[in-house]
Amino acid sequence: MEVIIQVPPGPERVGLLGSAERNLKMIREALGVHVTARDDTIRVSGDHGAVSTARAIIDRIGNASKRGEPLSREQVLEVIASEAGRRDGPGREGVRLSAYSGGRQVAPRSENQRAYIEAIERHDMVFATGPAGTGKTYLAVAAAVHLLRTERVRKVVLVRPAVEAGEKLGFLPGDIEAKVNPYLRPLLDALHDMMEYAQIRRFMESDVVELVPLAFMRGRTLNNAAIILDEAQNTTRGQMQMFLTRMGQGSKVIVTGDTTQIDLPDPRESGLIDALRRLSRVPGIATVGLTRDDVVRHPLVQRVVDAYAPPSGTPEVD
Repeated sequence: MEVIIQVPPGPERVGLLGSAERNLKMIREALGVHVTARDDTIRVSGDHGAVSTARAIIDRIGNASKRGEPLSREQVLEVIASEAGRRDGPGREGVRLSAYSGGRQVAPRSENQRAYIEAIERHDMVFATGPAGTGKTYLAVAAAVHLLRTERVRKVVLVRPAVEAGEKLGFLPGDIEAKVNPYLRPLLDALHDMMEYAQIRRFMESDVVELVPLAFMRGRTLNNAAIILDEAQNTTRGQMQMFLTRMGQGSKVIVTGDTTQIDLPDPRESGLIDALRRLSRVPGIATVGLTRDDVVRHPLVQRVVDAYAPPSGTPEVD
């Protein structure tokens, strides 16, 4: 879908577009639509719902500009959040994420996923466990993007242990980014769904988005950051303690993992299982368990999860 919107001349134009077309860039990044301004028109194209929302946002910004009351950056963000929430329709409950993929708002698809997002909103440290395909990583990245766009954090840090899944890859050529990229790729894939490539590169170059192997976290304190530890089942107890104590003021920590896919030589050493036991009753920390019913990938993924599930009565790794 594409719409063309007339742009008024003079000060009203500046108030509508923002300095250096800042307002259009914010709409583009928030909704995943294509927005361009040429001469006296704005062209918006993309998913039907996202384009309709973008038009409503532009109309509200334009009306404020006509009244001689141009909106600040924060006020534009509020308008974007308001119109995106209106688009969800009545009856939708819970936290709305300002993260979009393909023009569609990223949103939980099950009660457990909704509880997961709400736990991230209400707690500064959240553990999420569950089988493959339940959205553990994807929703964590979406929540981090939301926190960054609403300026509740200043940076996003994506962390993974460099543990190979049963295969020895040997020496990897290249600089540090090339070496760790295979391990951090799933996190980067999720981020690419929600941000444009050029923006991700800018954020990485300016240290707003950081991809870090777990081993490189020692000695750091991360303030005002959304910090995600993915594949946490492959951390050792010492690594998990080291990671959790990197948390600084104004930060949120999200730990995700699948306790049925531990690649450590001794599964009993998993830092995730140990942390779940130690921290289950600690105030301020939330634990969310996702199940096969929350699988949102191809329907066959759910059947694969069922086929590999341990027989009823078989105890989990202890």
